[in-house]
Amino acid sequence: MRTMVKGANVGLSTLSEDVGSVVVSLGWSSATGEGDADVSVLLLDENGKVRDDTDFCFYNTPAAGDGSVQLLGKTPSADGDEDRISFDLDAVPASVDRLVVAASRYGGARFGELDDVRLTLADSSGEGLLSFAVEEAGEVSALVFGELYRRAGEWKFRAVGQGYASGLAGLATDFGVDIDDDAATEAEAAESEEAEEAASAEEGAQAVPEVPGPDEAAPEAPSGAPGATVPSPRSVAGTAAVPEAAVPVSRRPRTARKKVTIQRTAKKSLAETDAWQPARLFPVPALRNDRERETRATSVVLAVMAQVPEFGRRLTAGFGAPAGRMETFTEVSLPHGDSPRRPDGVIRVERAGKLWTALVETKTNGNPLKDDQVQAYMDIAARRGYEAVITLSNDVALEGSPLVSVRVDGRRKHKVALWHLSWADVAHQAQMLIRHEGVGNAAHVWILAELLQYLQHENSGCHGFQNMGAAWVPVRKGIDDETLCVGDPRAVQVIESWERLVRQVCLRLGGELGQKVLPLQRTRRGADPTARRTEQADHLCAQGRLEAGLRIEGMPGALTLAADLRTGKLRTSVEVPWAGQGYPLSRVKRFLRQLDSAPADLHIETLLDGETPGPRGTLERLRPEPADLLPKDGSQITGFRLSLLKGMGSGRGSAESGFIRSVDDAVHRFHTTVIAHLDTRSAPRARAGEAPTGG
Repeated sequence: MRTMVKGANVGLSTLSEDVGSVVVSLGWSSATGEGDADVSVLLLDENGKVRDDTDFCFYNTPAAGDGSVQLLGKTPSADGDEDRISFDLDAVPASVDRLVVAASRYGGARFGELDDVRLTLADSSGEGLLSFAVEEAGEVSALVFGELYRRAGEWKFRAVGQGYASGLAGLATDFGVDIDDDAATEAEAAESEEAEEAASAEEGAQAVPEVPGPDEAAPEAPSGAPGATVPSPRSVAGTAAVPEAAVPVSRRPRTARKKVTIQRTAKKSLAETDAWQPARLFPVPALRNDRERETRATSVVLAVMAQVPEFGRRLTAGFGAPAGRMETFTEVSLPHGDSPRRPDGVIRVERAGKLWTALVETKTNGNPLKDDQVQAYMDIAARRGYEAVITLSNDVALEGSPLVSVRVDGRRKHKVALWHLSWADVAHQAQMLIRHEGVGNAAHVWILAELLQYLQHENSGCHGFQNMGAAWVPVRKGIDDETLCVGDPRAVQVIESWERLVRQVCLRLGGELGQKVLPLQRTRRGADPTARRTEQADHLCAQGRLEAGLRIEGMPGALTLAADLRTGKLRTSVEVPWAGQGYPLSRVKRFLRQLDSAPADLHIETLLDGETPGPRGTLERLRPEPADLLPKDGSQITGFRLSLLKGMGSGRGSAESGFIRSVDDAVHRFHTTVIAHLDTRSAPRARAGEAPTGG
């Protein structure tokens, strides 16, 4: 991988032959693990300006209208997390001369507060080509990392590292984007709510639209494109209801975030009794064995990818696939030695006469991927000039801990990328499109809702990570009887399973909220994931606890999760900064009023400036005596810690009494009954290493 310095440039074709599409990753870290920024891309003409406002890709418009640029969102890494951007360079219009890659911070935060600010670029096979570390970013709230630009028909990269004190709006304006005043956002949100209320009250509106035929297909607009209509969210769990009204998107970009509307309750069913089951596009009750589940699941997800372009592009952009016409196939026979092989599926994308092809191998339930199967598909793909092999199972891939072991013949000129998707990833992307990012075609919304219903059905076999592994029971027993020794390799296996479970919990919660939810990492760039897991395993052996943090977009603090294997208890908690104006007792009373619907056994602890522990108690006891939360010695209050305890499942699986189900339930209960009712709008975002003020 080539290391770039500020101002340096390089031709991409000198680094790799597979640069028709590339993926750029932006990363950073902070002492607390909570520092964050938002990425953006500007498509500029030869004059250094956008052609129009649609050439500005950022969190409110995550894809270019032509599909050449797509923000893939954040993904966990050994260093914390990375923001990834897919560039289909072959699809970039000739009128676009430069692609500027930038990021911005919010709430008064600055890039100088972050560590290891960096950019990496990988080719379509996933091989890293170059890296650029931004030194001393300084007191700027927006930063241009680099740019991709054309020279003599070739794409080149230049390391820039230029800061903007004026933030995202100032950066975008400098490049010719016409930004709306953020103050207008509240008015737009109010109008949006009124439109949804009117649509909900309308009598006789159809809940499920008819799927248009080929001659009457509704025209599609790219998600987030100016003038497009984005359906308002609706419930997708157990119902096929879809939006009844569409809310127009502002024609000019607004740097204020779009309002996320949680889905409303579905309309009352017209069935005479609860025994009537709605007709489903993808029925599941007839599935009898794993082979049928695997075949049906593969066909269902590939068919939806081909028919819902936003969904297909969402799943394949990060794998180097171009933005083009997609077709999918199942049970294809391909020659391999004496007997043909039948991969579960094939994805083909055509763009400007060029084909991108990926073989797909799927597993359902707890069935593991097999090394020999995947190796055979890698060999076939290499011989036939295919670009990728995609594995799809309930397992979750971890950095430094591959799900399958395959060898790559270095003598072959053609490179084949091996990628993995979890069924939880597939469900998450469908949820994000329906509930947050928007799909322009109402029939496509219904199809995605049916896909979600299928994946979430107990008989589909696509439930995501569902087994803590063979080491779970002996490690739990070893902790219980104090015979587990530091250095036991089984503890590392449990740590890996715990990490997979936490990532899946983040996907599920993020899909429900329509917000980014990521595991909280505090490791520095270059940290060895194996060494990190070994350290955590030693902590598990010594303390008997599994611990994790979840960073939820819009929350000033992290949701922390701890599983105490000695006591069999799960603790979910969050620290809320001391915010607001007025007398301390009045502020405490206002804070407790936010918790009116929280469980009575919610634990509340006052956090003080210093090491002295503050007052604590249950919500049931503190409601009539809020003054008990105030320190008697006048110490400065910095915030409150809210915690809930529940019993921990003992089984290694995802059954009702299993550990996985209990963790899912604990996080869901804590968020819906506690966090969802907190008013975090006035809570300050603490800088890295800086405590919120109060008194």
